[in-house]
Amino acid sequence: MNKGYHSIELIEKKCIGCTSCIKRCPTEAIRVRSGKALINHERCIDCGMCIKVCESHAKKAVTDSLAAIKNFKYKVAIPAPTLYGQFDKIFNVNIILTGLKQLGFDEVFEVSRAADLVTEYTVKLISEGNLKKPVISSACPAVVKLITIKYPALIENILPVNAPVEIMAALAKGYIAKKGINKEDIGVFFISPCAAKRTQCLYPFGLEKSEVDGVISIADIYIKLRSLIHSLNLKDTEVLAHSTFKGVSWAVTGGESEGTKLDSIAVDGVENVMNVLEELENGHLEEIEFIEGLACTGGCVGGPLTVANGFVAKNSLQKLKTFMKRDGALKTREIELNPQSVNFEFTKPLHPQYSLMLDKDMGKALEKLAKIKQLVKELPGIDCGACGSPTCEALAQDIVNGGSNIEDCVFMLRSKVKDMAQAMVSLASKLPQTIQG
Repeated sequence: MNKGYHSIELIEKKCIGCTSCIKRCPTEAIRVRSGKALINHERCIDCGMCIKVCESHAKKAVTDSLAAIKNFKYKVAIPAPTLYGQFDKIFNVNIILTGLKQLGFDEVFEVSRAADLVTEYTVKLISEGNLKKPVISSACPAVVKLITIKYPALIENILPVNAPVEIMAALAKGYIAKKGINKEDIGVFFISPCAAKRTQCLYPFGLEKSEVDGVISIADIYIKLRSLIHSLNLKDTEVLAHSTFKGVSWAVTGGESEGTKLDSIAVDGVENVMNVLEELENGHLEEIEFIEGLACTGGCVGGPLTVANGFVAKNSLQKLKTFMKRDGALKTREIELNPQSVNFEFTKPLHPQYSLMLDKDMGKALEKLAKIKQLVKELPGIDCGACGSPTCEALAQDIVNGGSNIEDCVFMLRSKVKDMAQAMVSLASKLPQTIQG
């Protein structure tokens, strides 16, 4: 994992310095300085919260364009199951998958199929009894990075299994290579609801190199895909589906944990996830076997790169579930993807990200900590954000690290101005009689 790269960017000309983003960033990665937001690369977990709350649309996710698929001779789409929830009246996923092929892809494989396989592997691994419980899902890269930054003691609880998108990318390349196509010519593109997935694909944790060659935003292709879907004749629809609804249900909160049948907790929304992680860090929840944590409210359907309202998308997926349960309603294909050829587990360990460290020198760090505590006592403690830092404690840290000064706090500035005014009045009363007006 590269702690210096993230897939969230600021569009400076649109930023009005309103401080909405600094108040909602879970890792306090954003500051407002000189009237513009600044994103700390080392603290950002790519959760996309700043994209959601910015009314000026000054934050954007950096993803690949559809044109990027032209860099490969054989183009493969692996859509997240969240894509199905974007279309409220289309329950035959074969129509959506065929639409993807008409966008220019040669083949389409469902990430939800890999989710089925990961569920099976997770149950097997936990049943062996060698993992520290409760085991925390590794499916959400934003949550994994959050743990490495703010809760490093919980790293050993993270499930050492690659996310379904990685598994499907590897399976797809293996399947297509058997047809005689060179792997170098195969480009696998994830159709994603989330910016954190792109960061994970460029700088993956748990493995040396991602099998995903590009990440395309659902929002970026939605209009074009919708147009193609509505112009499709049923006779032109290909049979491309090959997963169960258990895999599709990973798109919503509880879908992953429900499939495992373990004693579990499913929590969504990064602030709620943090509350659960703090409970775990404090020695609670030891009786729980599995924790499914998702940074976005509602799960991946609430991702920042989606189009449909997350709750509406969830409703659409529930209707899809009903459709899929009807015998013969959804035609599926049988394909041999050979899961035995893929490494499901991490090949390299996770490490803490020391972005919140005050100083490498322990003595200096302790000195800084003492100064921060003193400043926190002096500051008003109302966490208004007017200073450009999310909290008074964050401002104290910024002051000690040289990024701010105490006068950035409007209350401290007002107090200082008042003291200066009183001092001026006092001095004026002491002027010699010869120069008094």
